[in-house]
Amino acid sequence: MIVLSVQSVAKSFGVNAVLKDVSLTLQQGDRMGLVGVNGCGKSTLMRIIAGLDSPDSGEISLVRGTRIGYLAQQDMVTHGSSVWDELQRVYEPVFEMENRLRSLEVQMEHAHEDAALFSRLSSDYDRLLRAFEEADGYAWKSMVSGVLNGLGFKPAQYEQSVDSLSGGEKTRLCLARLLLQKPDLLLLDEPTNHLDMETLEWLENYLSAYKGSVLVISHDRYFLDHVCTCMVEILMGTSEQYSGNYTRYIAQREERFEARMRAYELQQKEIERQQAIIARYRMYNREKSIRAAESREKALERMEKLDKPVDERAIRFRFEARRRTGEDVLMLQDLSKGFGEKHLFSGLNLHVRAGDRIALIGPNGVGKSTLIKLITGDETPDTGFIRYGSNVDIGYYDQHQSALHDQKTVLDEVWDRFPRMEQSDVRGALGMFLFTGDDVFQQIKTLSGGEKGRVALTALMLRKDNLLLLDEPTNHLDMDSREVLEDALAGFGGTIITVSHDRYFINRIADRIIEMRPDGVTEYIGNYDDYLEKKNRPVEQETVQGKTKTELEKEKRREKQSKQALRQLKARAQEAEKAVGLKEEEMANLEAQMADPALYADAERASSVQRAYQQAQAELALLYEQWEQAEASLESDA
Repeated sequence: MIVLSVQSVAKSFGVNAVLKDVSLTLQQGDRMGLVGVNGCGKSTLMRIIAGLDSPDSGEISLVRGTRIGYLAQQDMVTHGSSVWDELQRVYEPVFEMENRLRSLEVQMEHAHEDAALFSRLSSDYDRLLRAFEEADGYAWKSMVSGVLNGLGFKPAQYEQSVDSLSGGEKTRLCLARLLLQKPDLLLLDEPTNHLDMETLEWLENYLSAYKGSVLVISHDRYFLDHVCTCMVEILMGTSEQYSGNYTRYIAQREERFEARMRAYELQQKEIERQQAIIARYRMYNREKSIRAAESREKALERMEKLDKPVDERAIRFRFEARRRTGEDVLMLQDLSKGFGEKHLFSGLNLHVRAGDRIALIGPNGVGKSTLIKLITGDETPDTGFIRYGSNVDIGYYDQHQSALHDQKTVLDEVWDRFPRMEQSDVRGALGMFLFTGDDVFQQIKTLSGGEKGRVALTALMLRKDNLLLLDEPTNHLDMDSREVLEDALAGFGGTIITVSHDRYFINRIADRIIEMRPDGVTEYIGNYDDYLEKKNRPVEQETVQGKTKTELEKEKRREKQSKQALRQLKARAQEAEKAVGLKEEEMANLEAQMADPALYADAERASSVQRAYQQAQAELALLYEQWEQAEASLESDA
């Protein structure tokens, strides 16, 4: 059953058309993710669906009687209320039912002599009791405490005044209130903000079991992957709907882009063919041929022209290392660190080998970023030592971009770090990160967080270091930029240590997880999903393996080497595919020259082009063979 239907909705603010033609369909029980670049109109559309704004045109249809619950990015709490009282108000209708039940019980005690009245009161009592039970009348206290606990509120906070809560805590409290209301349609605008990993996992499980329908805006791709059953992307004021979760949406979007590009290229070839025929007809300059040319011209005019598809992921770059390290990259032994009375960690040991991809995770304030700064030398340990391997070149990405200079332009910020480069090469590198034309003359202080991140990534790419230390590298980046960053890191041949709360990023990049907590450090082999599976595995299963420490270490090495080999195979396959594409472009260029009659006026040049074409054909056949071999190796190893 369709719960929500949005048809051709448009919305403008002054001359700025935010939504032009947006449509979507939400079925009963569906959990839909709403994605798109910042400023594309996601929140505007959600406010229109919630009834807070009205569209300029289009139609919003809801099933009659649908109860809507809306969580904005900023919500309100009741001044002077406690945390518990704020949620207890949700159950005021239940308390009224309970009072009515008590009243009916008293009336029934005095109605035994009047059989008809007693029967009517009993019937009313039974109906009201069923409604009371369905509304969690007996379980409301456990429901409130369960949601509060799930969203990270400790029992000691239950009586805390809402006025003393932080902004993030108020948002979580509003989310708790909304979840307890159990609306038929849940509208959530960035519900994952201010949530730690444990709370996110709880919310994912809660929403996955939610009986109503959900429409959610989020930049957390792991959350969208584990919660959503369908996706809608808003792009350039229009929308497209996809089935499945975020990962399936990305695959389908790529498939649709490729299909549109093929259709566009085929149409362009047909247009060129028709234009060539028209030109030949007009060359004959006869009445019949001119009429035929005009007929084809009219057919071309009537043809509905396809726009060339634009690849939204316009950023394209890769990380390379200028030299290889030794097998041992980094050794941390018995490290401890604190600031004043605040102790972060002690006895920390870590052995980093070439090709490792390590993610540091844990609650805020446990010392993850500090550990990165110890490795870079920006901080010194209280105890212990750090030993670097041979040929180690460290590249550091700071989430706060503190190394950028506010008064410099984008161009000078990068060029001053690489003064031997030609300006054209620096601008070419910045162009990979969408800084084109006069964009390079913007001052750093005028940039957004995402733009500053792209400047820092440009400099990091140009350094060509073999050990990348990344502190929250996906912060401030939009989803497409995150995908491109992950692709670039996946093809990197060096070593990576990253601090990140982005679970999707960790899943794609990491092969070792280091969990830092106040009570110690634990290592897990694999990505984030592997970490969750091992962390949730019963302790008995962890201890019955009967393997020595040496055996476990060898097993870790084999697993790491296997993943590293798979990455290398993927890189080979991608390089082979790229080489095939370039060679096909070369052949297409030669074919265009051979199709030009003017070429044959110069016999020597025509012969040269034909020889180049035959050579390209032979090279393409060889490249196809190499590509097929790389793909076959990848399939057999996967």
